[in-house]
Amino acid sequence: MTTIVVLAMIFALLALRLYAVLGRRTGQEPRQLPATIDDAKVVQRAPAKPATDSRAPTQPGAESAVAIPAQAGLRALIAADRSFDVTQFVSGARSAYGMILEAFWKGDRETLHQFCDADVLAAFESAIDEREAAGHSLSNRLVRIDSALIDDVRVEGSTALISVRFSADIAAITRDKDGTIIGGSMDDAVTTQDIWTFSRDLRSRDPNWQLVETDEV
Repeated sequence: MTTIVVLAMIFALLALRLYAVLGRRTGQEPRQLPATIDDAKVVQRAPAKPATDSRAPTQPGAESAVAIPAQAGLRALIAADRSFDVTQFVSGARSAYGMILEAFWKGDRETLHQFCDADVLAAFESAIDEREAAGHSLSNRLVRIDSALIDDVRVEGSTALISVRFSADIAAITRDKDGTIIGGSMDDAVTTQDIWTFSRDLRSRDPNWQLVETDEV
């Protein structure tokens, strides 16, 4: 009975964390508010200031988090969903990046299932299966995320797709079945660059964004 209670508490904590990472709806906005993370608290934004083109509003400070080629797509997204907030999304995407990597390294399929669509989940699970079959385990650590830049934004029908370019330092160790280190070092972090694409149906009541594609730069 104690084990069941502990597992239930862990599941509830993961669900709450996921909900905080990729957004929630307070019931006051006309549409779902996307991702934010601030010690598991969702921070409401002030209404966006009107832009020169009223059909494509911009947000204060958004330019620093968005690559120039992505700004037209971002304006289209904000026109389709005026509750979208760039700063909150990027903050949530950074947190999701760390949580998904941690889940992959640990072989936590349940957490991956919550964050990823079917194709990405299958790729992660296949890599985990191969690692486990070889008797290998990872002792990786995300040292820091140096930057997270919105690289591309597309609105295809009711579906929004946002690609984020992450630059991060990762310390990695691979161990064999006996726990012996066979690769990597925790003393030397390696800089990695990835582009992860998140998707959400703007008509859906579900406020969460899912990881639908990963690319290594």
